Amino acid sequence: MFDYLLSEEQITWRDEIRNFVKSIPGQMILDMDADKIRFPKEFLQEAGRRHLLGCRCPEQWGGRNMNWVSSATAVEEIGVLGYIFACTFGIGGELVCDAIIRHGTDALKQQYVLPLLKGDLFAAECLTEPRGGSDFFGTTTTARDCGDHFILNGQKRFIVGGEGADFFLVYARTDPQAEPHKGITSFIVDRGPGVETPYLYGLMGCRGGGASRLIFRDVRVPKDRIVGRLNGGFEVFKTLMIPERLGTAAMTIGAARPALEIATGYTTRRKAFGQPIAAFQGVNFQIAEAAMLLDACRSMVYVTCEAVDRNVDARRIRLMISETKKFVTESCQKVAHNAMQVMGGIGYTNVFPIERIFRDLRLATIWTGTSEVMSTIIAGEWYKEYQAGKHAAATRDMEFDAAEAHAEDEKIYE
Repeated sequence: MFDYLLSEEQITWRDEIRNFVKSIPGQMILDMDADKIRFPKEFLQEAGRRHLLGCRCPEQWGGRNMNWVSSATAVEEIGVLGYIFACTFGIGGELVCDAIIRHGTDALKQQYVLPLLKGDLFAAECLTEPRGGSDFFGTTTTARDCGDHFILNGQKRFIVGGEGADFFLVYARTDPQAEPHKGITSFIVDRGPGVETPYLYGLMGCRGGGASRLIFRDVRVPKDRIVGRLNGGFEVFKTLMIPERLGTAAMTIGAARPALEIATGYTTRRKAFGQPIAAFQGVNFQIAEAAMLLDACRSMVYVTCEAVDRNVDARRIRLMISETKKFVTESCQKVAHNAMQVMGGIGYTNVFPIERIFRDLRLATIWTGTSEVMSTIIAGEWYKEYQAGKHAAATRDMEFDAAEAHAEDEKIYE
């Protein structure tokens, strides 16, 4: 994040995160990429020990009562270690905690949030199912009411932390007769009898985060584990779209940043035709584009964080977050592409970490809402905003600022 936009407290916070990032041994990064570490418990335990998890949570429940700008600053810095580090850091401390803090009872906060932010427990969110990812309302996981508890059955997949988490935030259908968005409930489900992790995915990148399939077979879930209200899972889902997508955008910047820095250093040292290749426009223009894109990404993330912190209109936030998630994730993939391109063949090897960064960042435009889903939301919200503006005459009607604007016979629409 831009230093001059941050308060002294936020700069101190950023530097605290940077010191933590510097303390992580390089071997841990390599072991996670090789799937020798299946879930980074030691990393999360140390983050909890340093009081770095869940900075937006109230101090009462183990957080620091910070805002979204501070949160984005933190996950960008964590992302420098690798995208999967930011993913696992954010899913528990930023996402699952957010759901419980905003919608859960004090008893749930005491039981799950406090130990999670201390690094004593680990959490995962269970949303995607084998039949589809983007169709939240099509969930086939069910929870049957059995009096003082529910019986949960179903499957989830691509769950980061599926192998490694102690408990799960699970969405399940509790009223099959209701409209799709009115019959889903959000639960806290402990790892235990009936919770199976039969398959750990062999991923292209972002390895070491315990991404797996989960199967729930007649899992007994007490009714006090409901997050929010019965059949109110959509309300939880809606609020989590902010940390899921805005958090994803911020962490993607951090994961792409090393690619630009490594490529910049390489091009100042690598020589061809008697001079550093940074002297050639074919090289330095690609570095310039990457630097420009990262700054543009930071600008979008910062402004969107400010909008959330200032509690602007919910529709406007939805539009801004979707724009930010799409632009940042696509732009950061371009940053990694440019970095590999200017480094040439050596960038395609594991002599430098560019190839790992390139692989990791490919996830960014897929998870927490694909670019196509973001475009759908952007289009829908933009047209609604446009129509509202025209109706309220909020802006000058520029259509008539043309020499023959009143030639109505030429304006054919059907």
